[in-house]
Amino acid sequence: MMKYFSILIFTTVVLSFAKAQNFYLGADMSYVNEMENCGVNYYVDENTKKAFEILDDFGANLVRLRLWHTPSWYDDLNSGNRYSDLQDVKRSIQKAKENNLSVLLDFHLSDNWADPSSQLAPAVWQNVVDDLDLLKDSLYNYMYETLTELNNENLLPELIQIGNETNKGILLSPAQNQNWVLDWDRNTALFNHAIKAVEDFESENSKDIKIVLHVAGPANAEWLIDGFVSNGVTNFDYIGLSYYWAWHKPTSISDAGAVISNLKSLYDKEVLIVETGYIWTTDWNDNANNIISEVHPNYSPASPEHQRDWLIDLTKEVIESGGSGVLYWEPFWVSSPCWTQWGQGSHQEHATFFDFDNKLLLPGGIEWLTYDYGLSTSVNEVQFSDTVHIFTNSFSGDIKILQTATNQFALQYLVTDFQGKLVMRGSFSEREQNLKLLKHGAFIISVMNNNRSIKRKKFVFNGAG
Repeated sequence: MMKYFSILIFTTVVLSFAKAQNFYLGADMSYVNEMENCGVNYYVDENTKKAFEILDDFGANLVRLRLWHTPSWYDDLNSGNRYSDLQDVKRSIQKAKENNLSVLLDFHLSDNWADPSSQLAPAVWQNVVDDLDLLKDSLYNYMYETLTELNNENLLPELIQIGNETNKGILLSPAQNQNWVLDWDRNTALFNHAIKAVEDFESENSKDIKIVLHVAGPANAEWLIDGFVSNGVTNFDYIGLSYYWAWHKPTSISDAGAVISNLKSLYDKEVLIVETGYIWTTDWNDNANNIISEVHPNYSPASPEHQRDWLIDLTKEVIESGGSGVLYWEPFWVSSPCWTQWGQGSHQEHATFFDFDNKLLLPGGIEWLTYDYGLSTSVNEVQFSDTVHIFTNSFSGDIKILQTATNQFALQYLVTDFQGKLVMRGSFSEREQNLKLLKHGAFIISVMNNNRSIKRKKFVFNGAG
């Protein structure tokens, strides 16, 4: 006779499907491919592990990736490989999807770094930068064709960001870029044409992509977003903010929360912290100057624990203020033999989640992802534990995961042995998912939604009759 060993261990997570968005926790991972090509290995408990897998293991659900138009300056660095161009981004999106991570694609709309001080248009568009109609067409075609190419390769991101830290406008000439330029008529025409490209792509391909506008500094955000909306840029979904204590002081965590609350109230948009960072040491490990040097007096001195605590407190404030997520900027950008445009190594190794031997710091900042924030809501409550079921057959090794709710949702599954070694993983959104174990043993089957556990089951596959 067949035996069924089914000790159920589950955690009920109450979620709302009336909300249109998830709460996102994750990181900008744009440097990872470059680090790996420069010989970097990451270590967890003395074992090497891939960067995207580490992020997934600690419960992240979103990665951010920058896209430069034509970063030809890379041709004169290291081995001449280009990064953060479309081909490199494709590799990263594939890695994200393999590790159950959604993607926010950050269109810098430049060949190099775009930020509040620099918004230089790509070189290929400089000859039309003063011809607004031609520039709009160039921008529209670039956005539309990029999304089409990604879609054709099953690499479409869930969210896109139009411009990066666009406090002074976008797509400027070298002369314009030397000064503070914020021409709202020009800005509105460009942003709305980029948005139209996304909307046309969505309509023609039956896709749904969320659009993010990104500005730097909570103290500037209300004025800038009012400028967008009052000038007619309204068809976007998220307001993205950069917030670093070192650069945006004296804006406190609570001040940032108040800004998030006000933005949601005024404009009925979701708000994300798309960039933040905090150092764990004031030391350095290479010949590249570090770009962050200060810590908040309440989270001092710099340490892995204070890095973690600052991130936890920021995230709690974002949640309480109605925000939709927090993303850390480049926690895997450790030192390497390679060069940037300004020096050998990393400008951020002291603000990563790793020590100077590339070993994951525990305790440390990455534990911010695993903190229990009590994310729940009482609107349209659905108890996943009542609608997700795990059936197992100890004789054949068959596993069935069944959704019995009226609507099915995106779920992830993980099968490990009792020592924590991964056996299989994947995701599905159909009514049922069927798996089959190929060897005997004792296993734990975990089912998750947005990387939060909703049901677990111990299962012994012994093949006995």
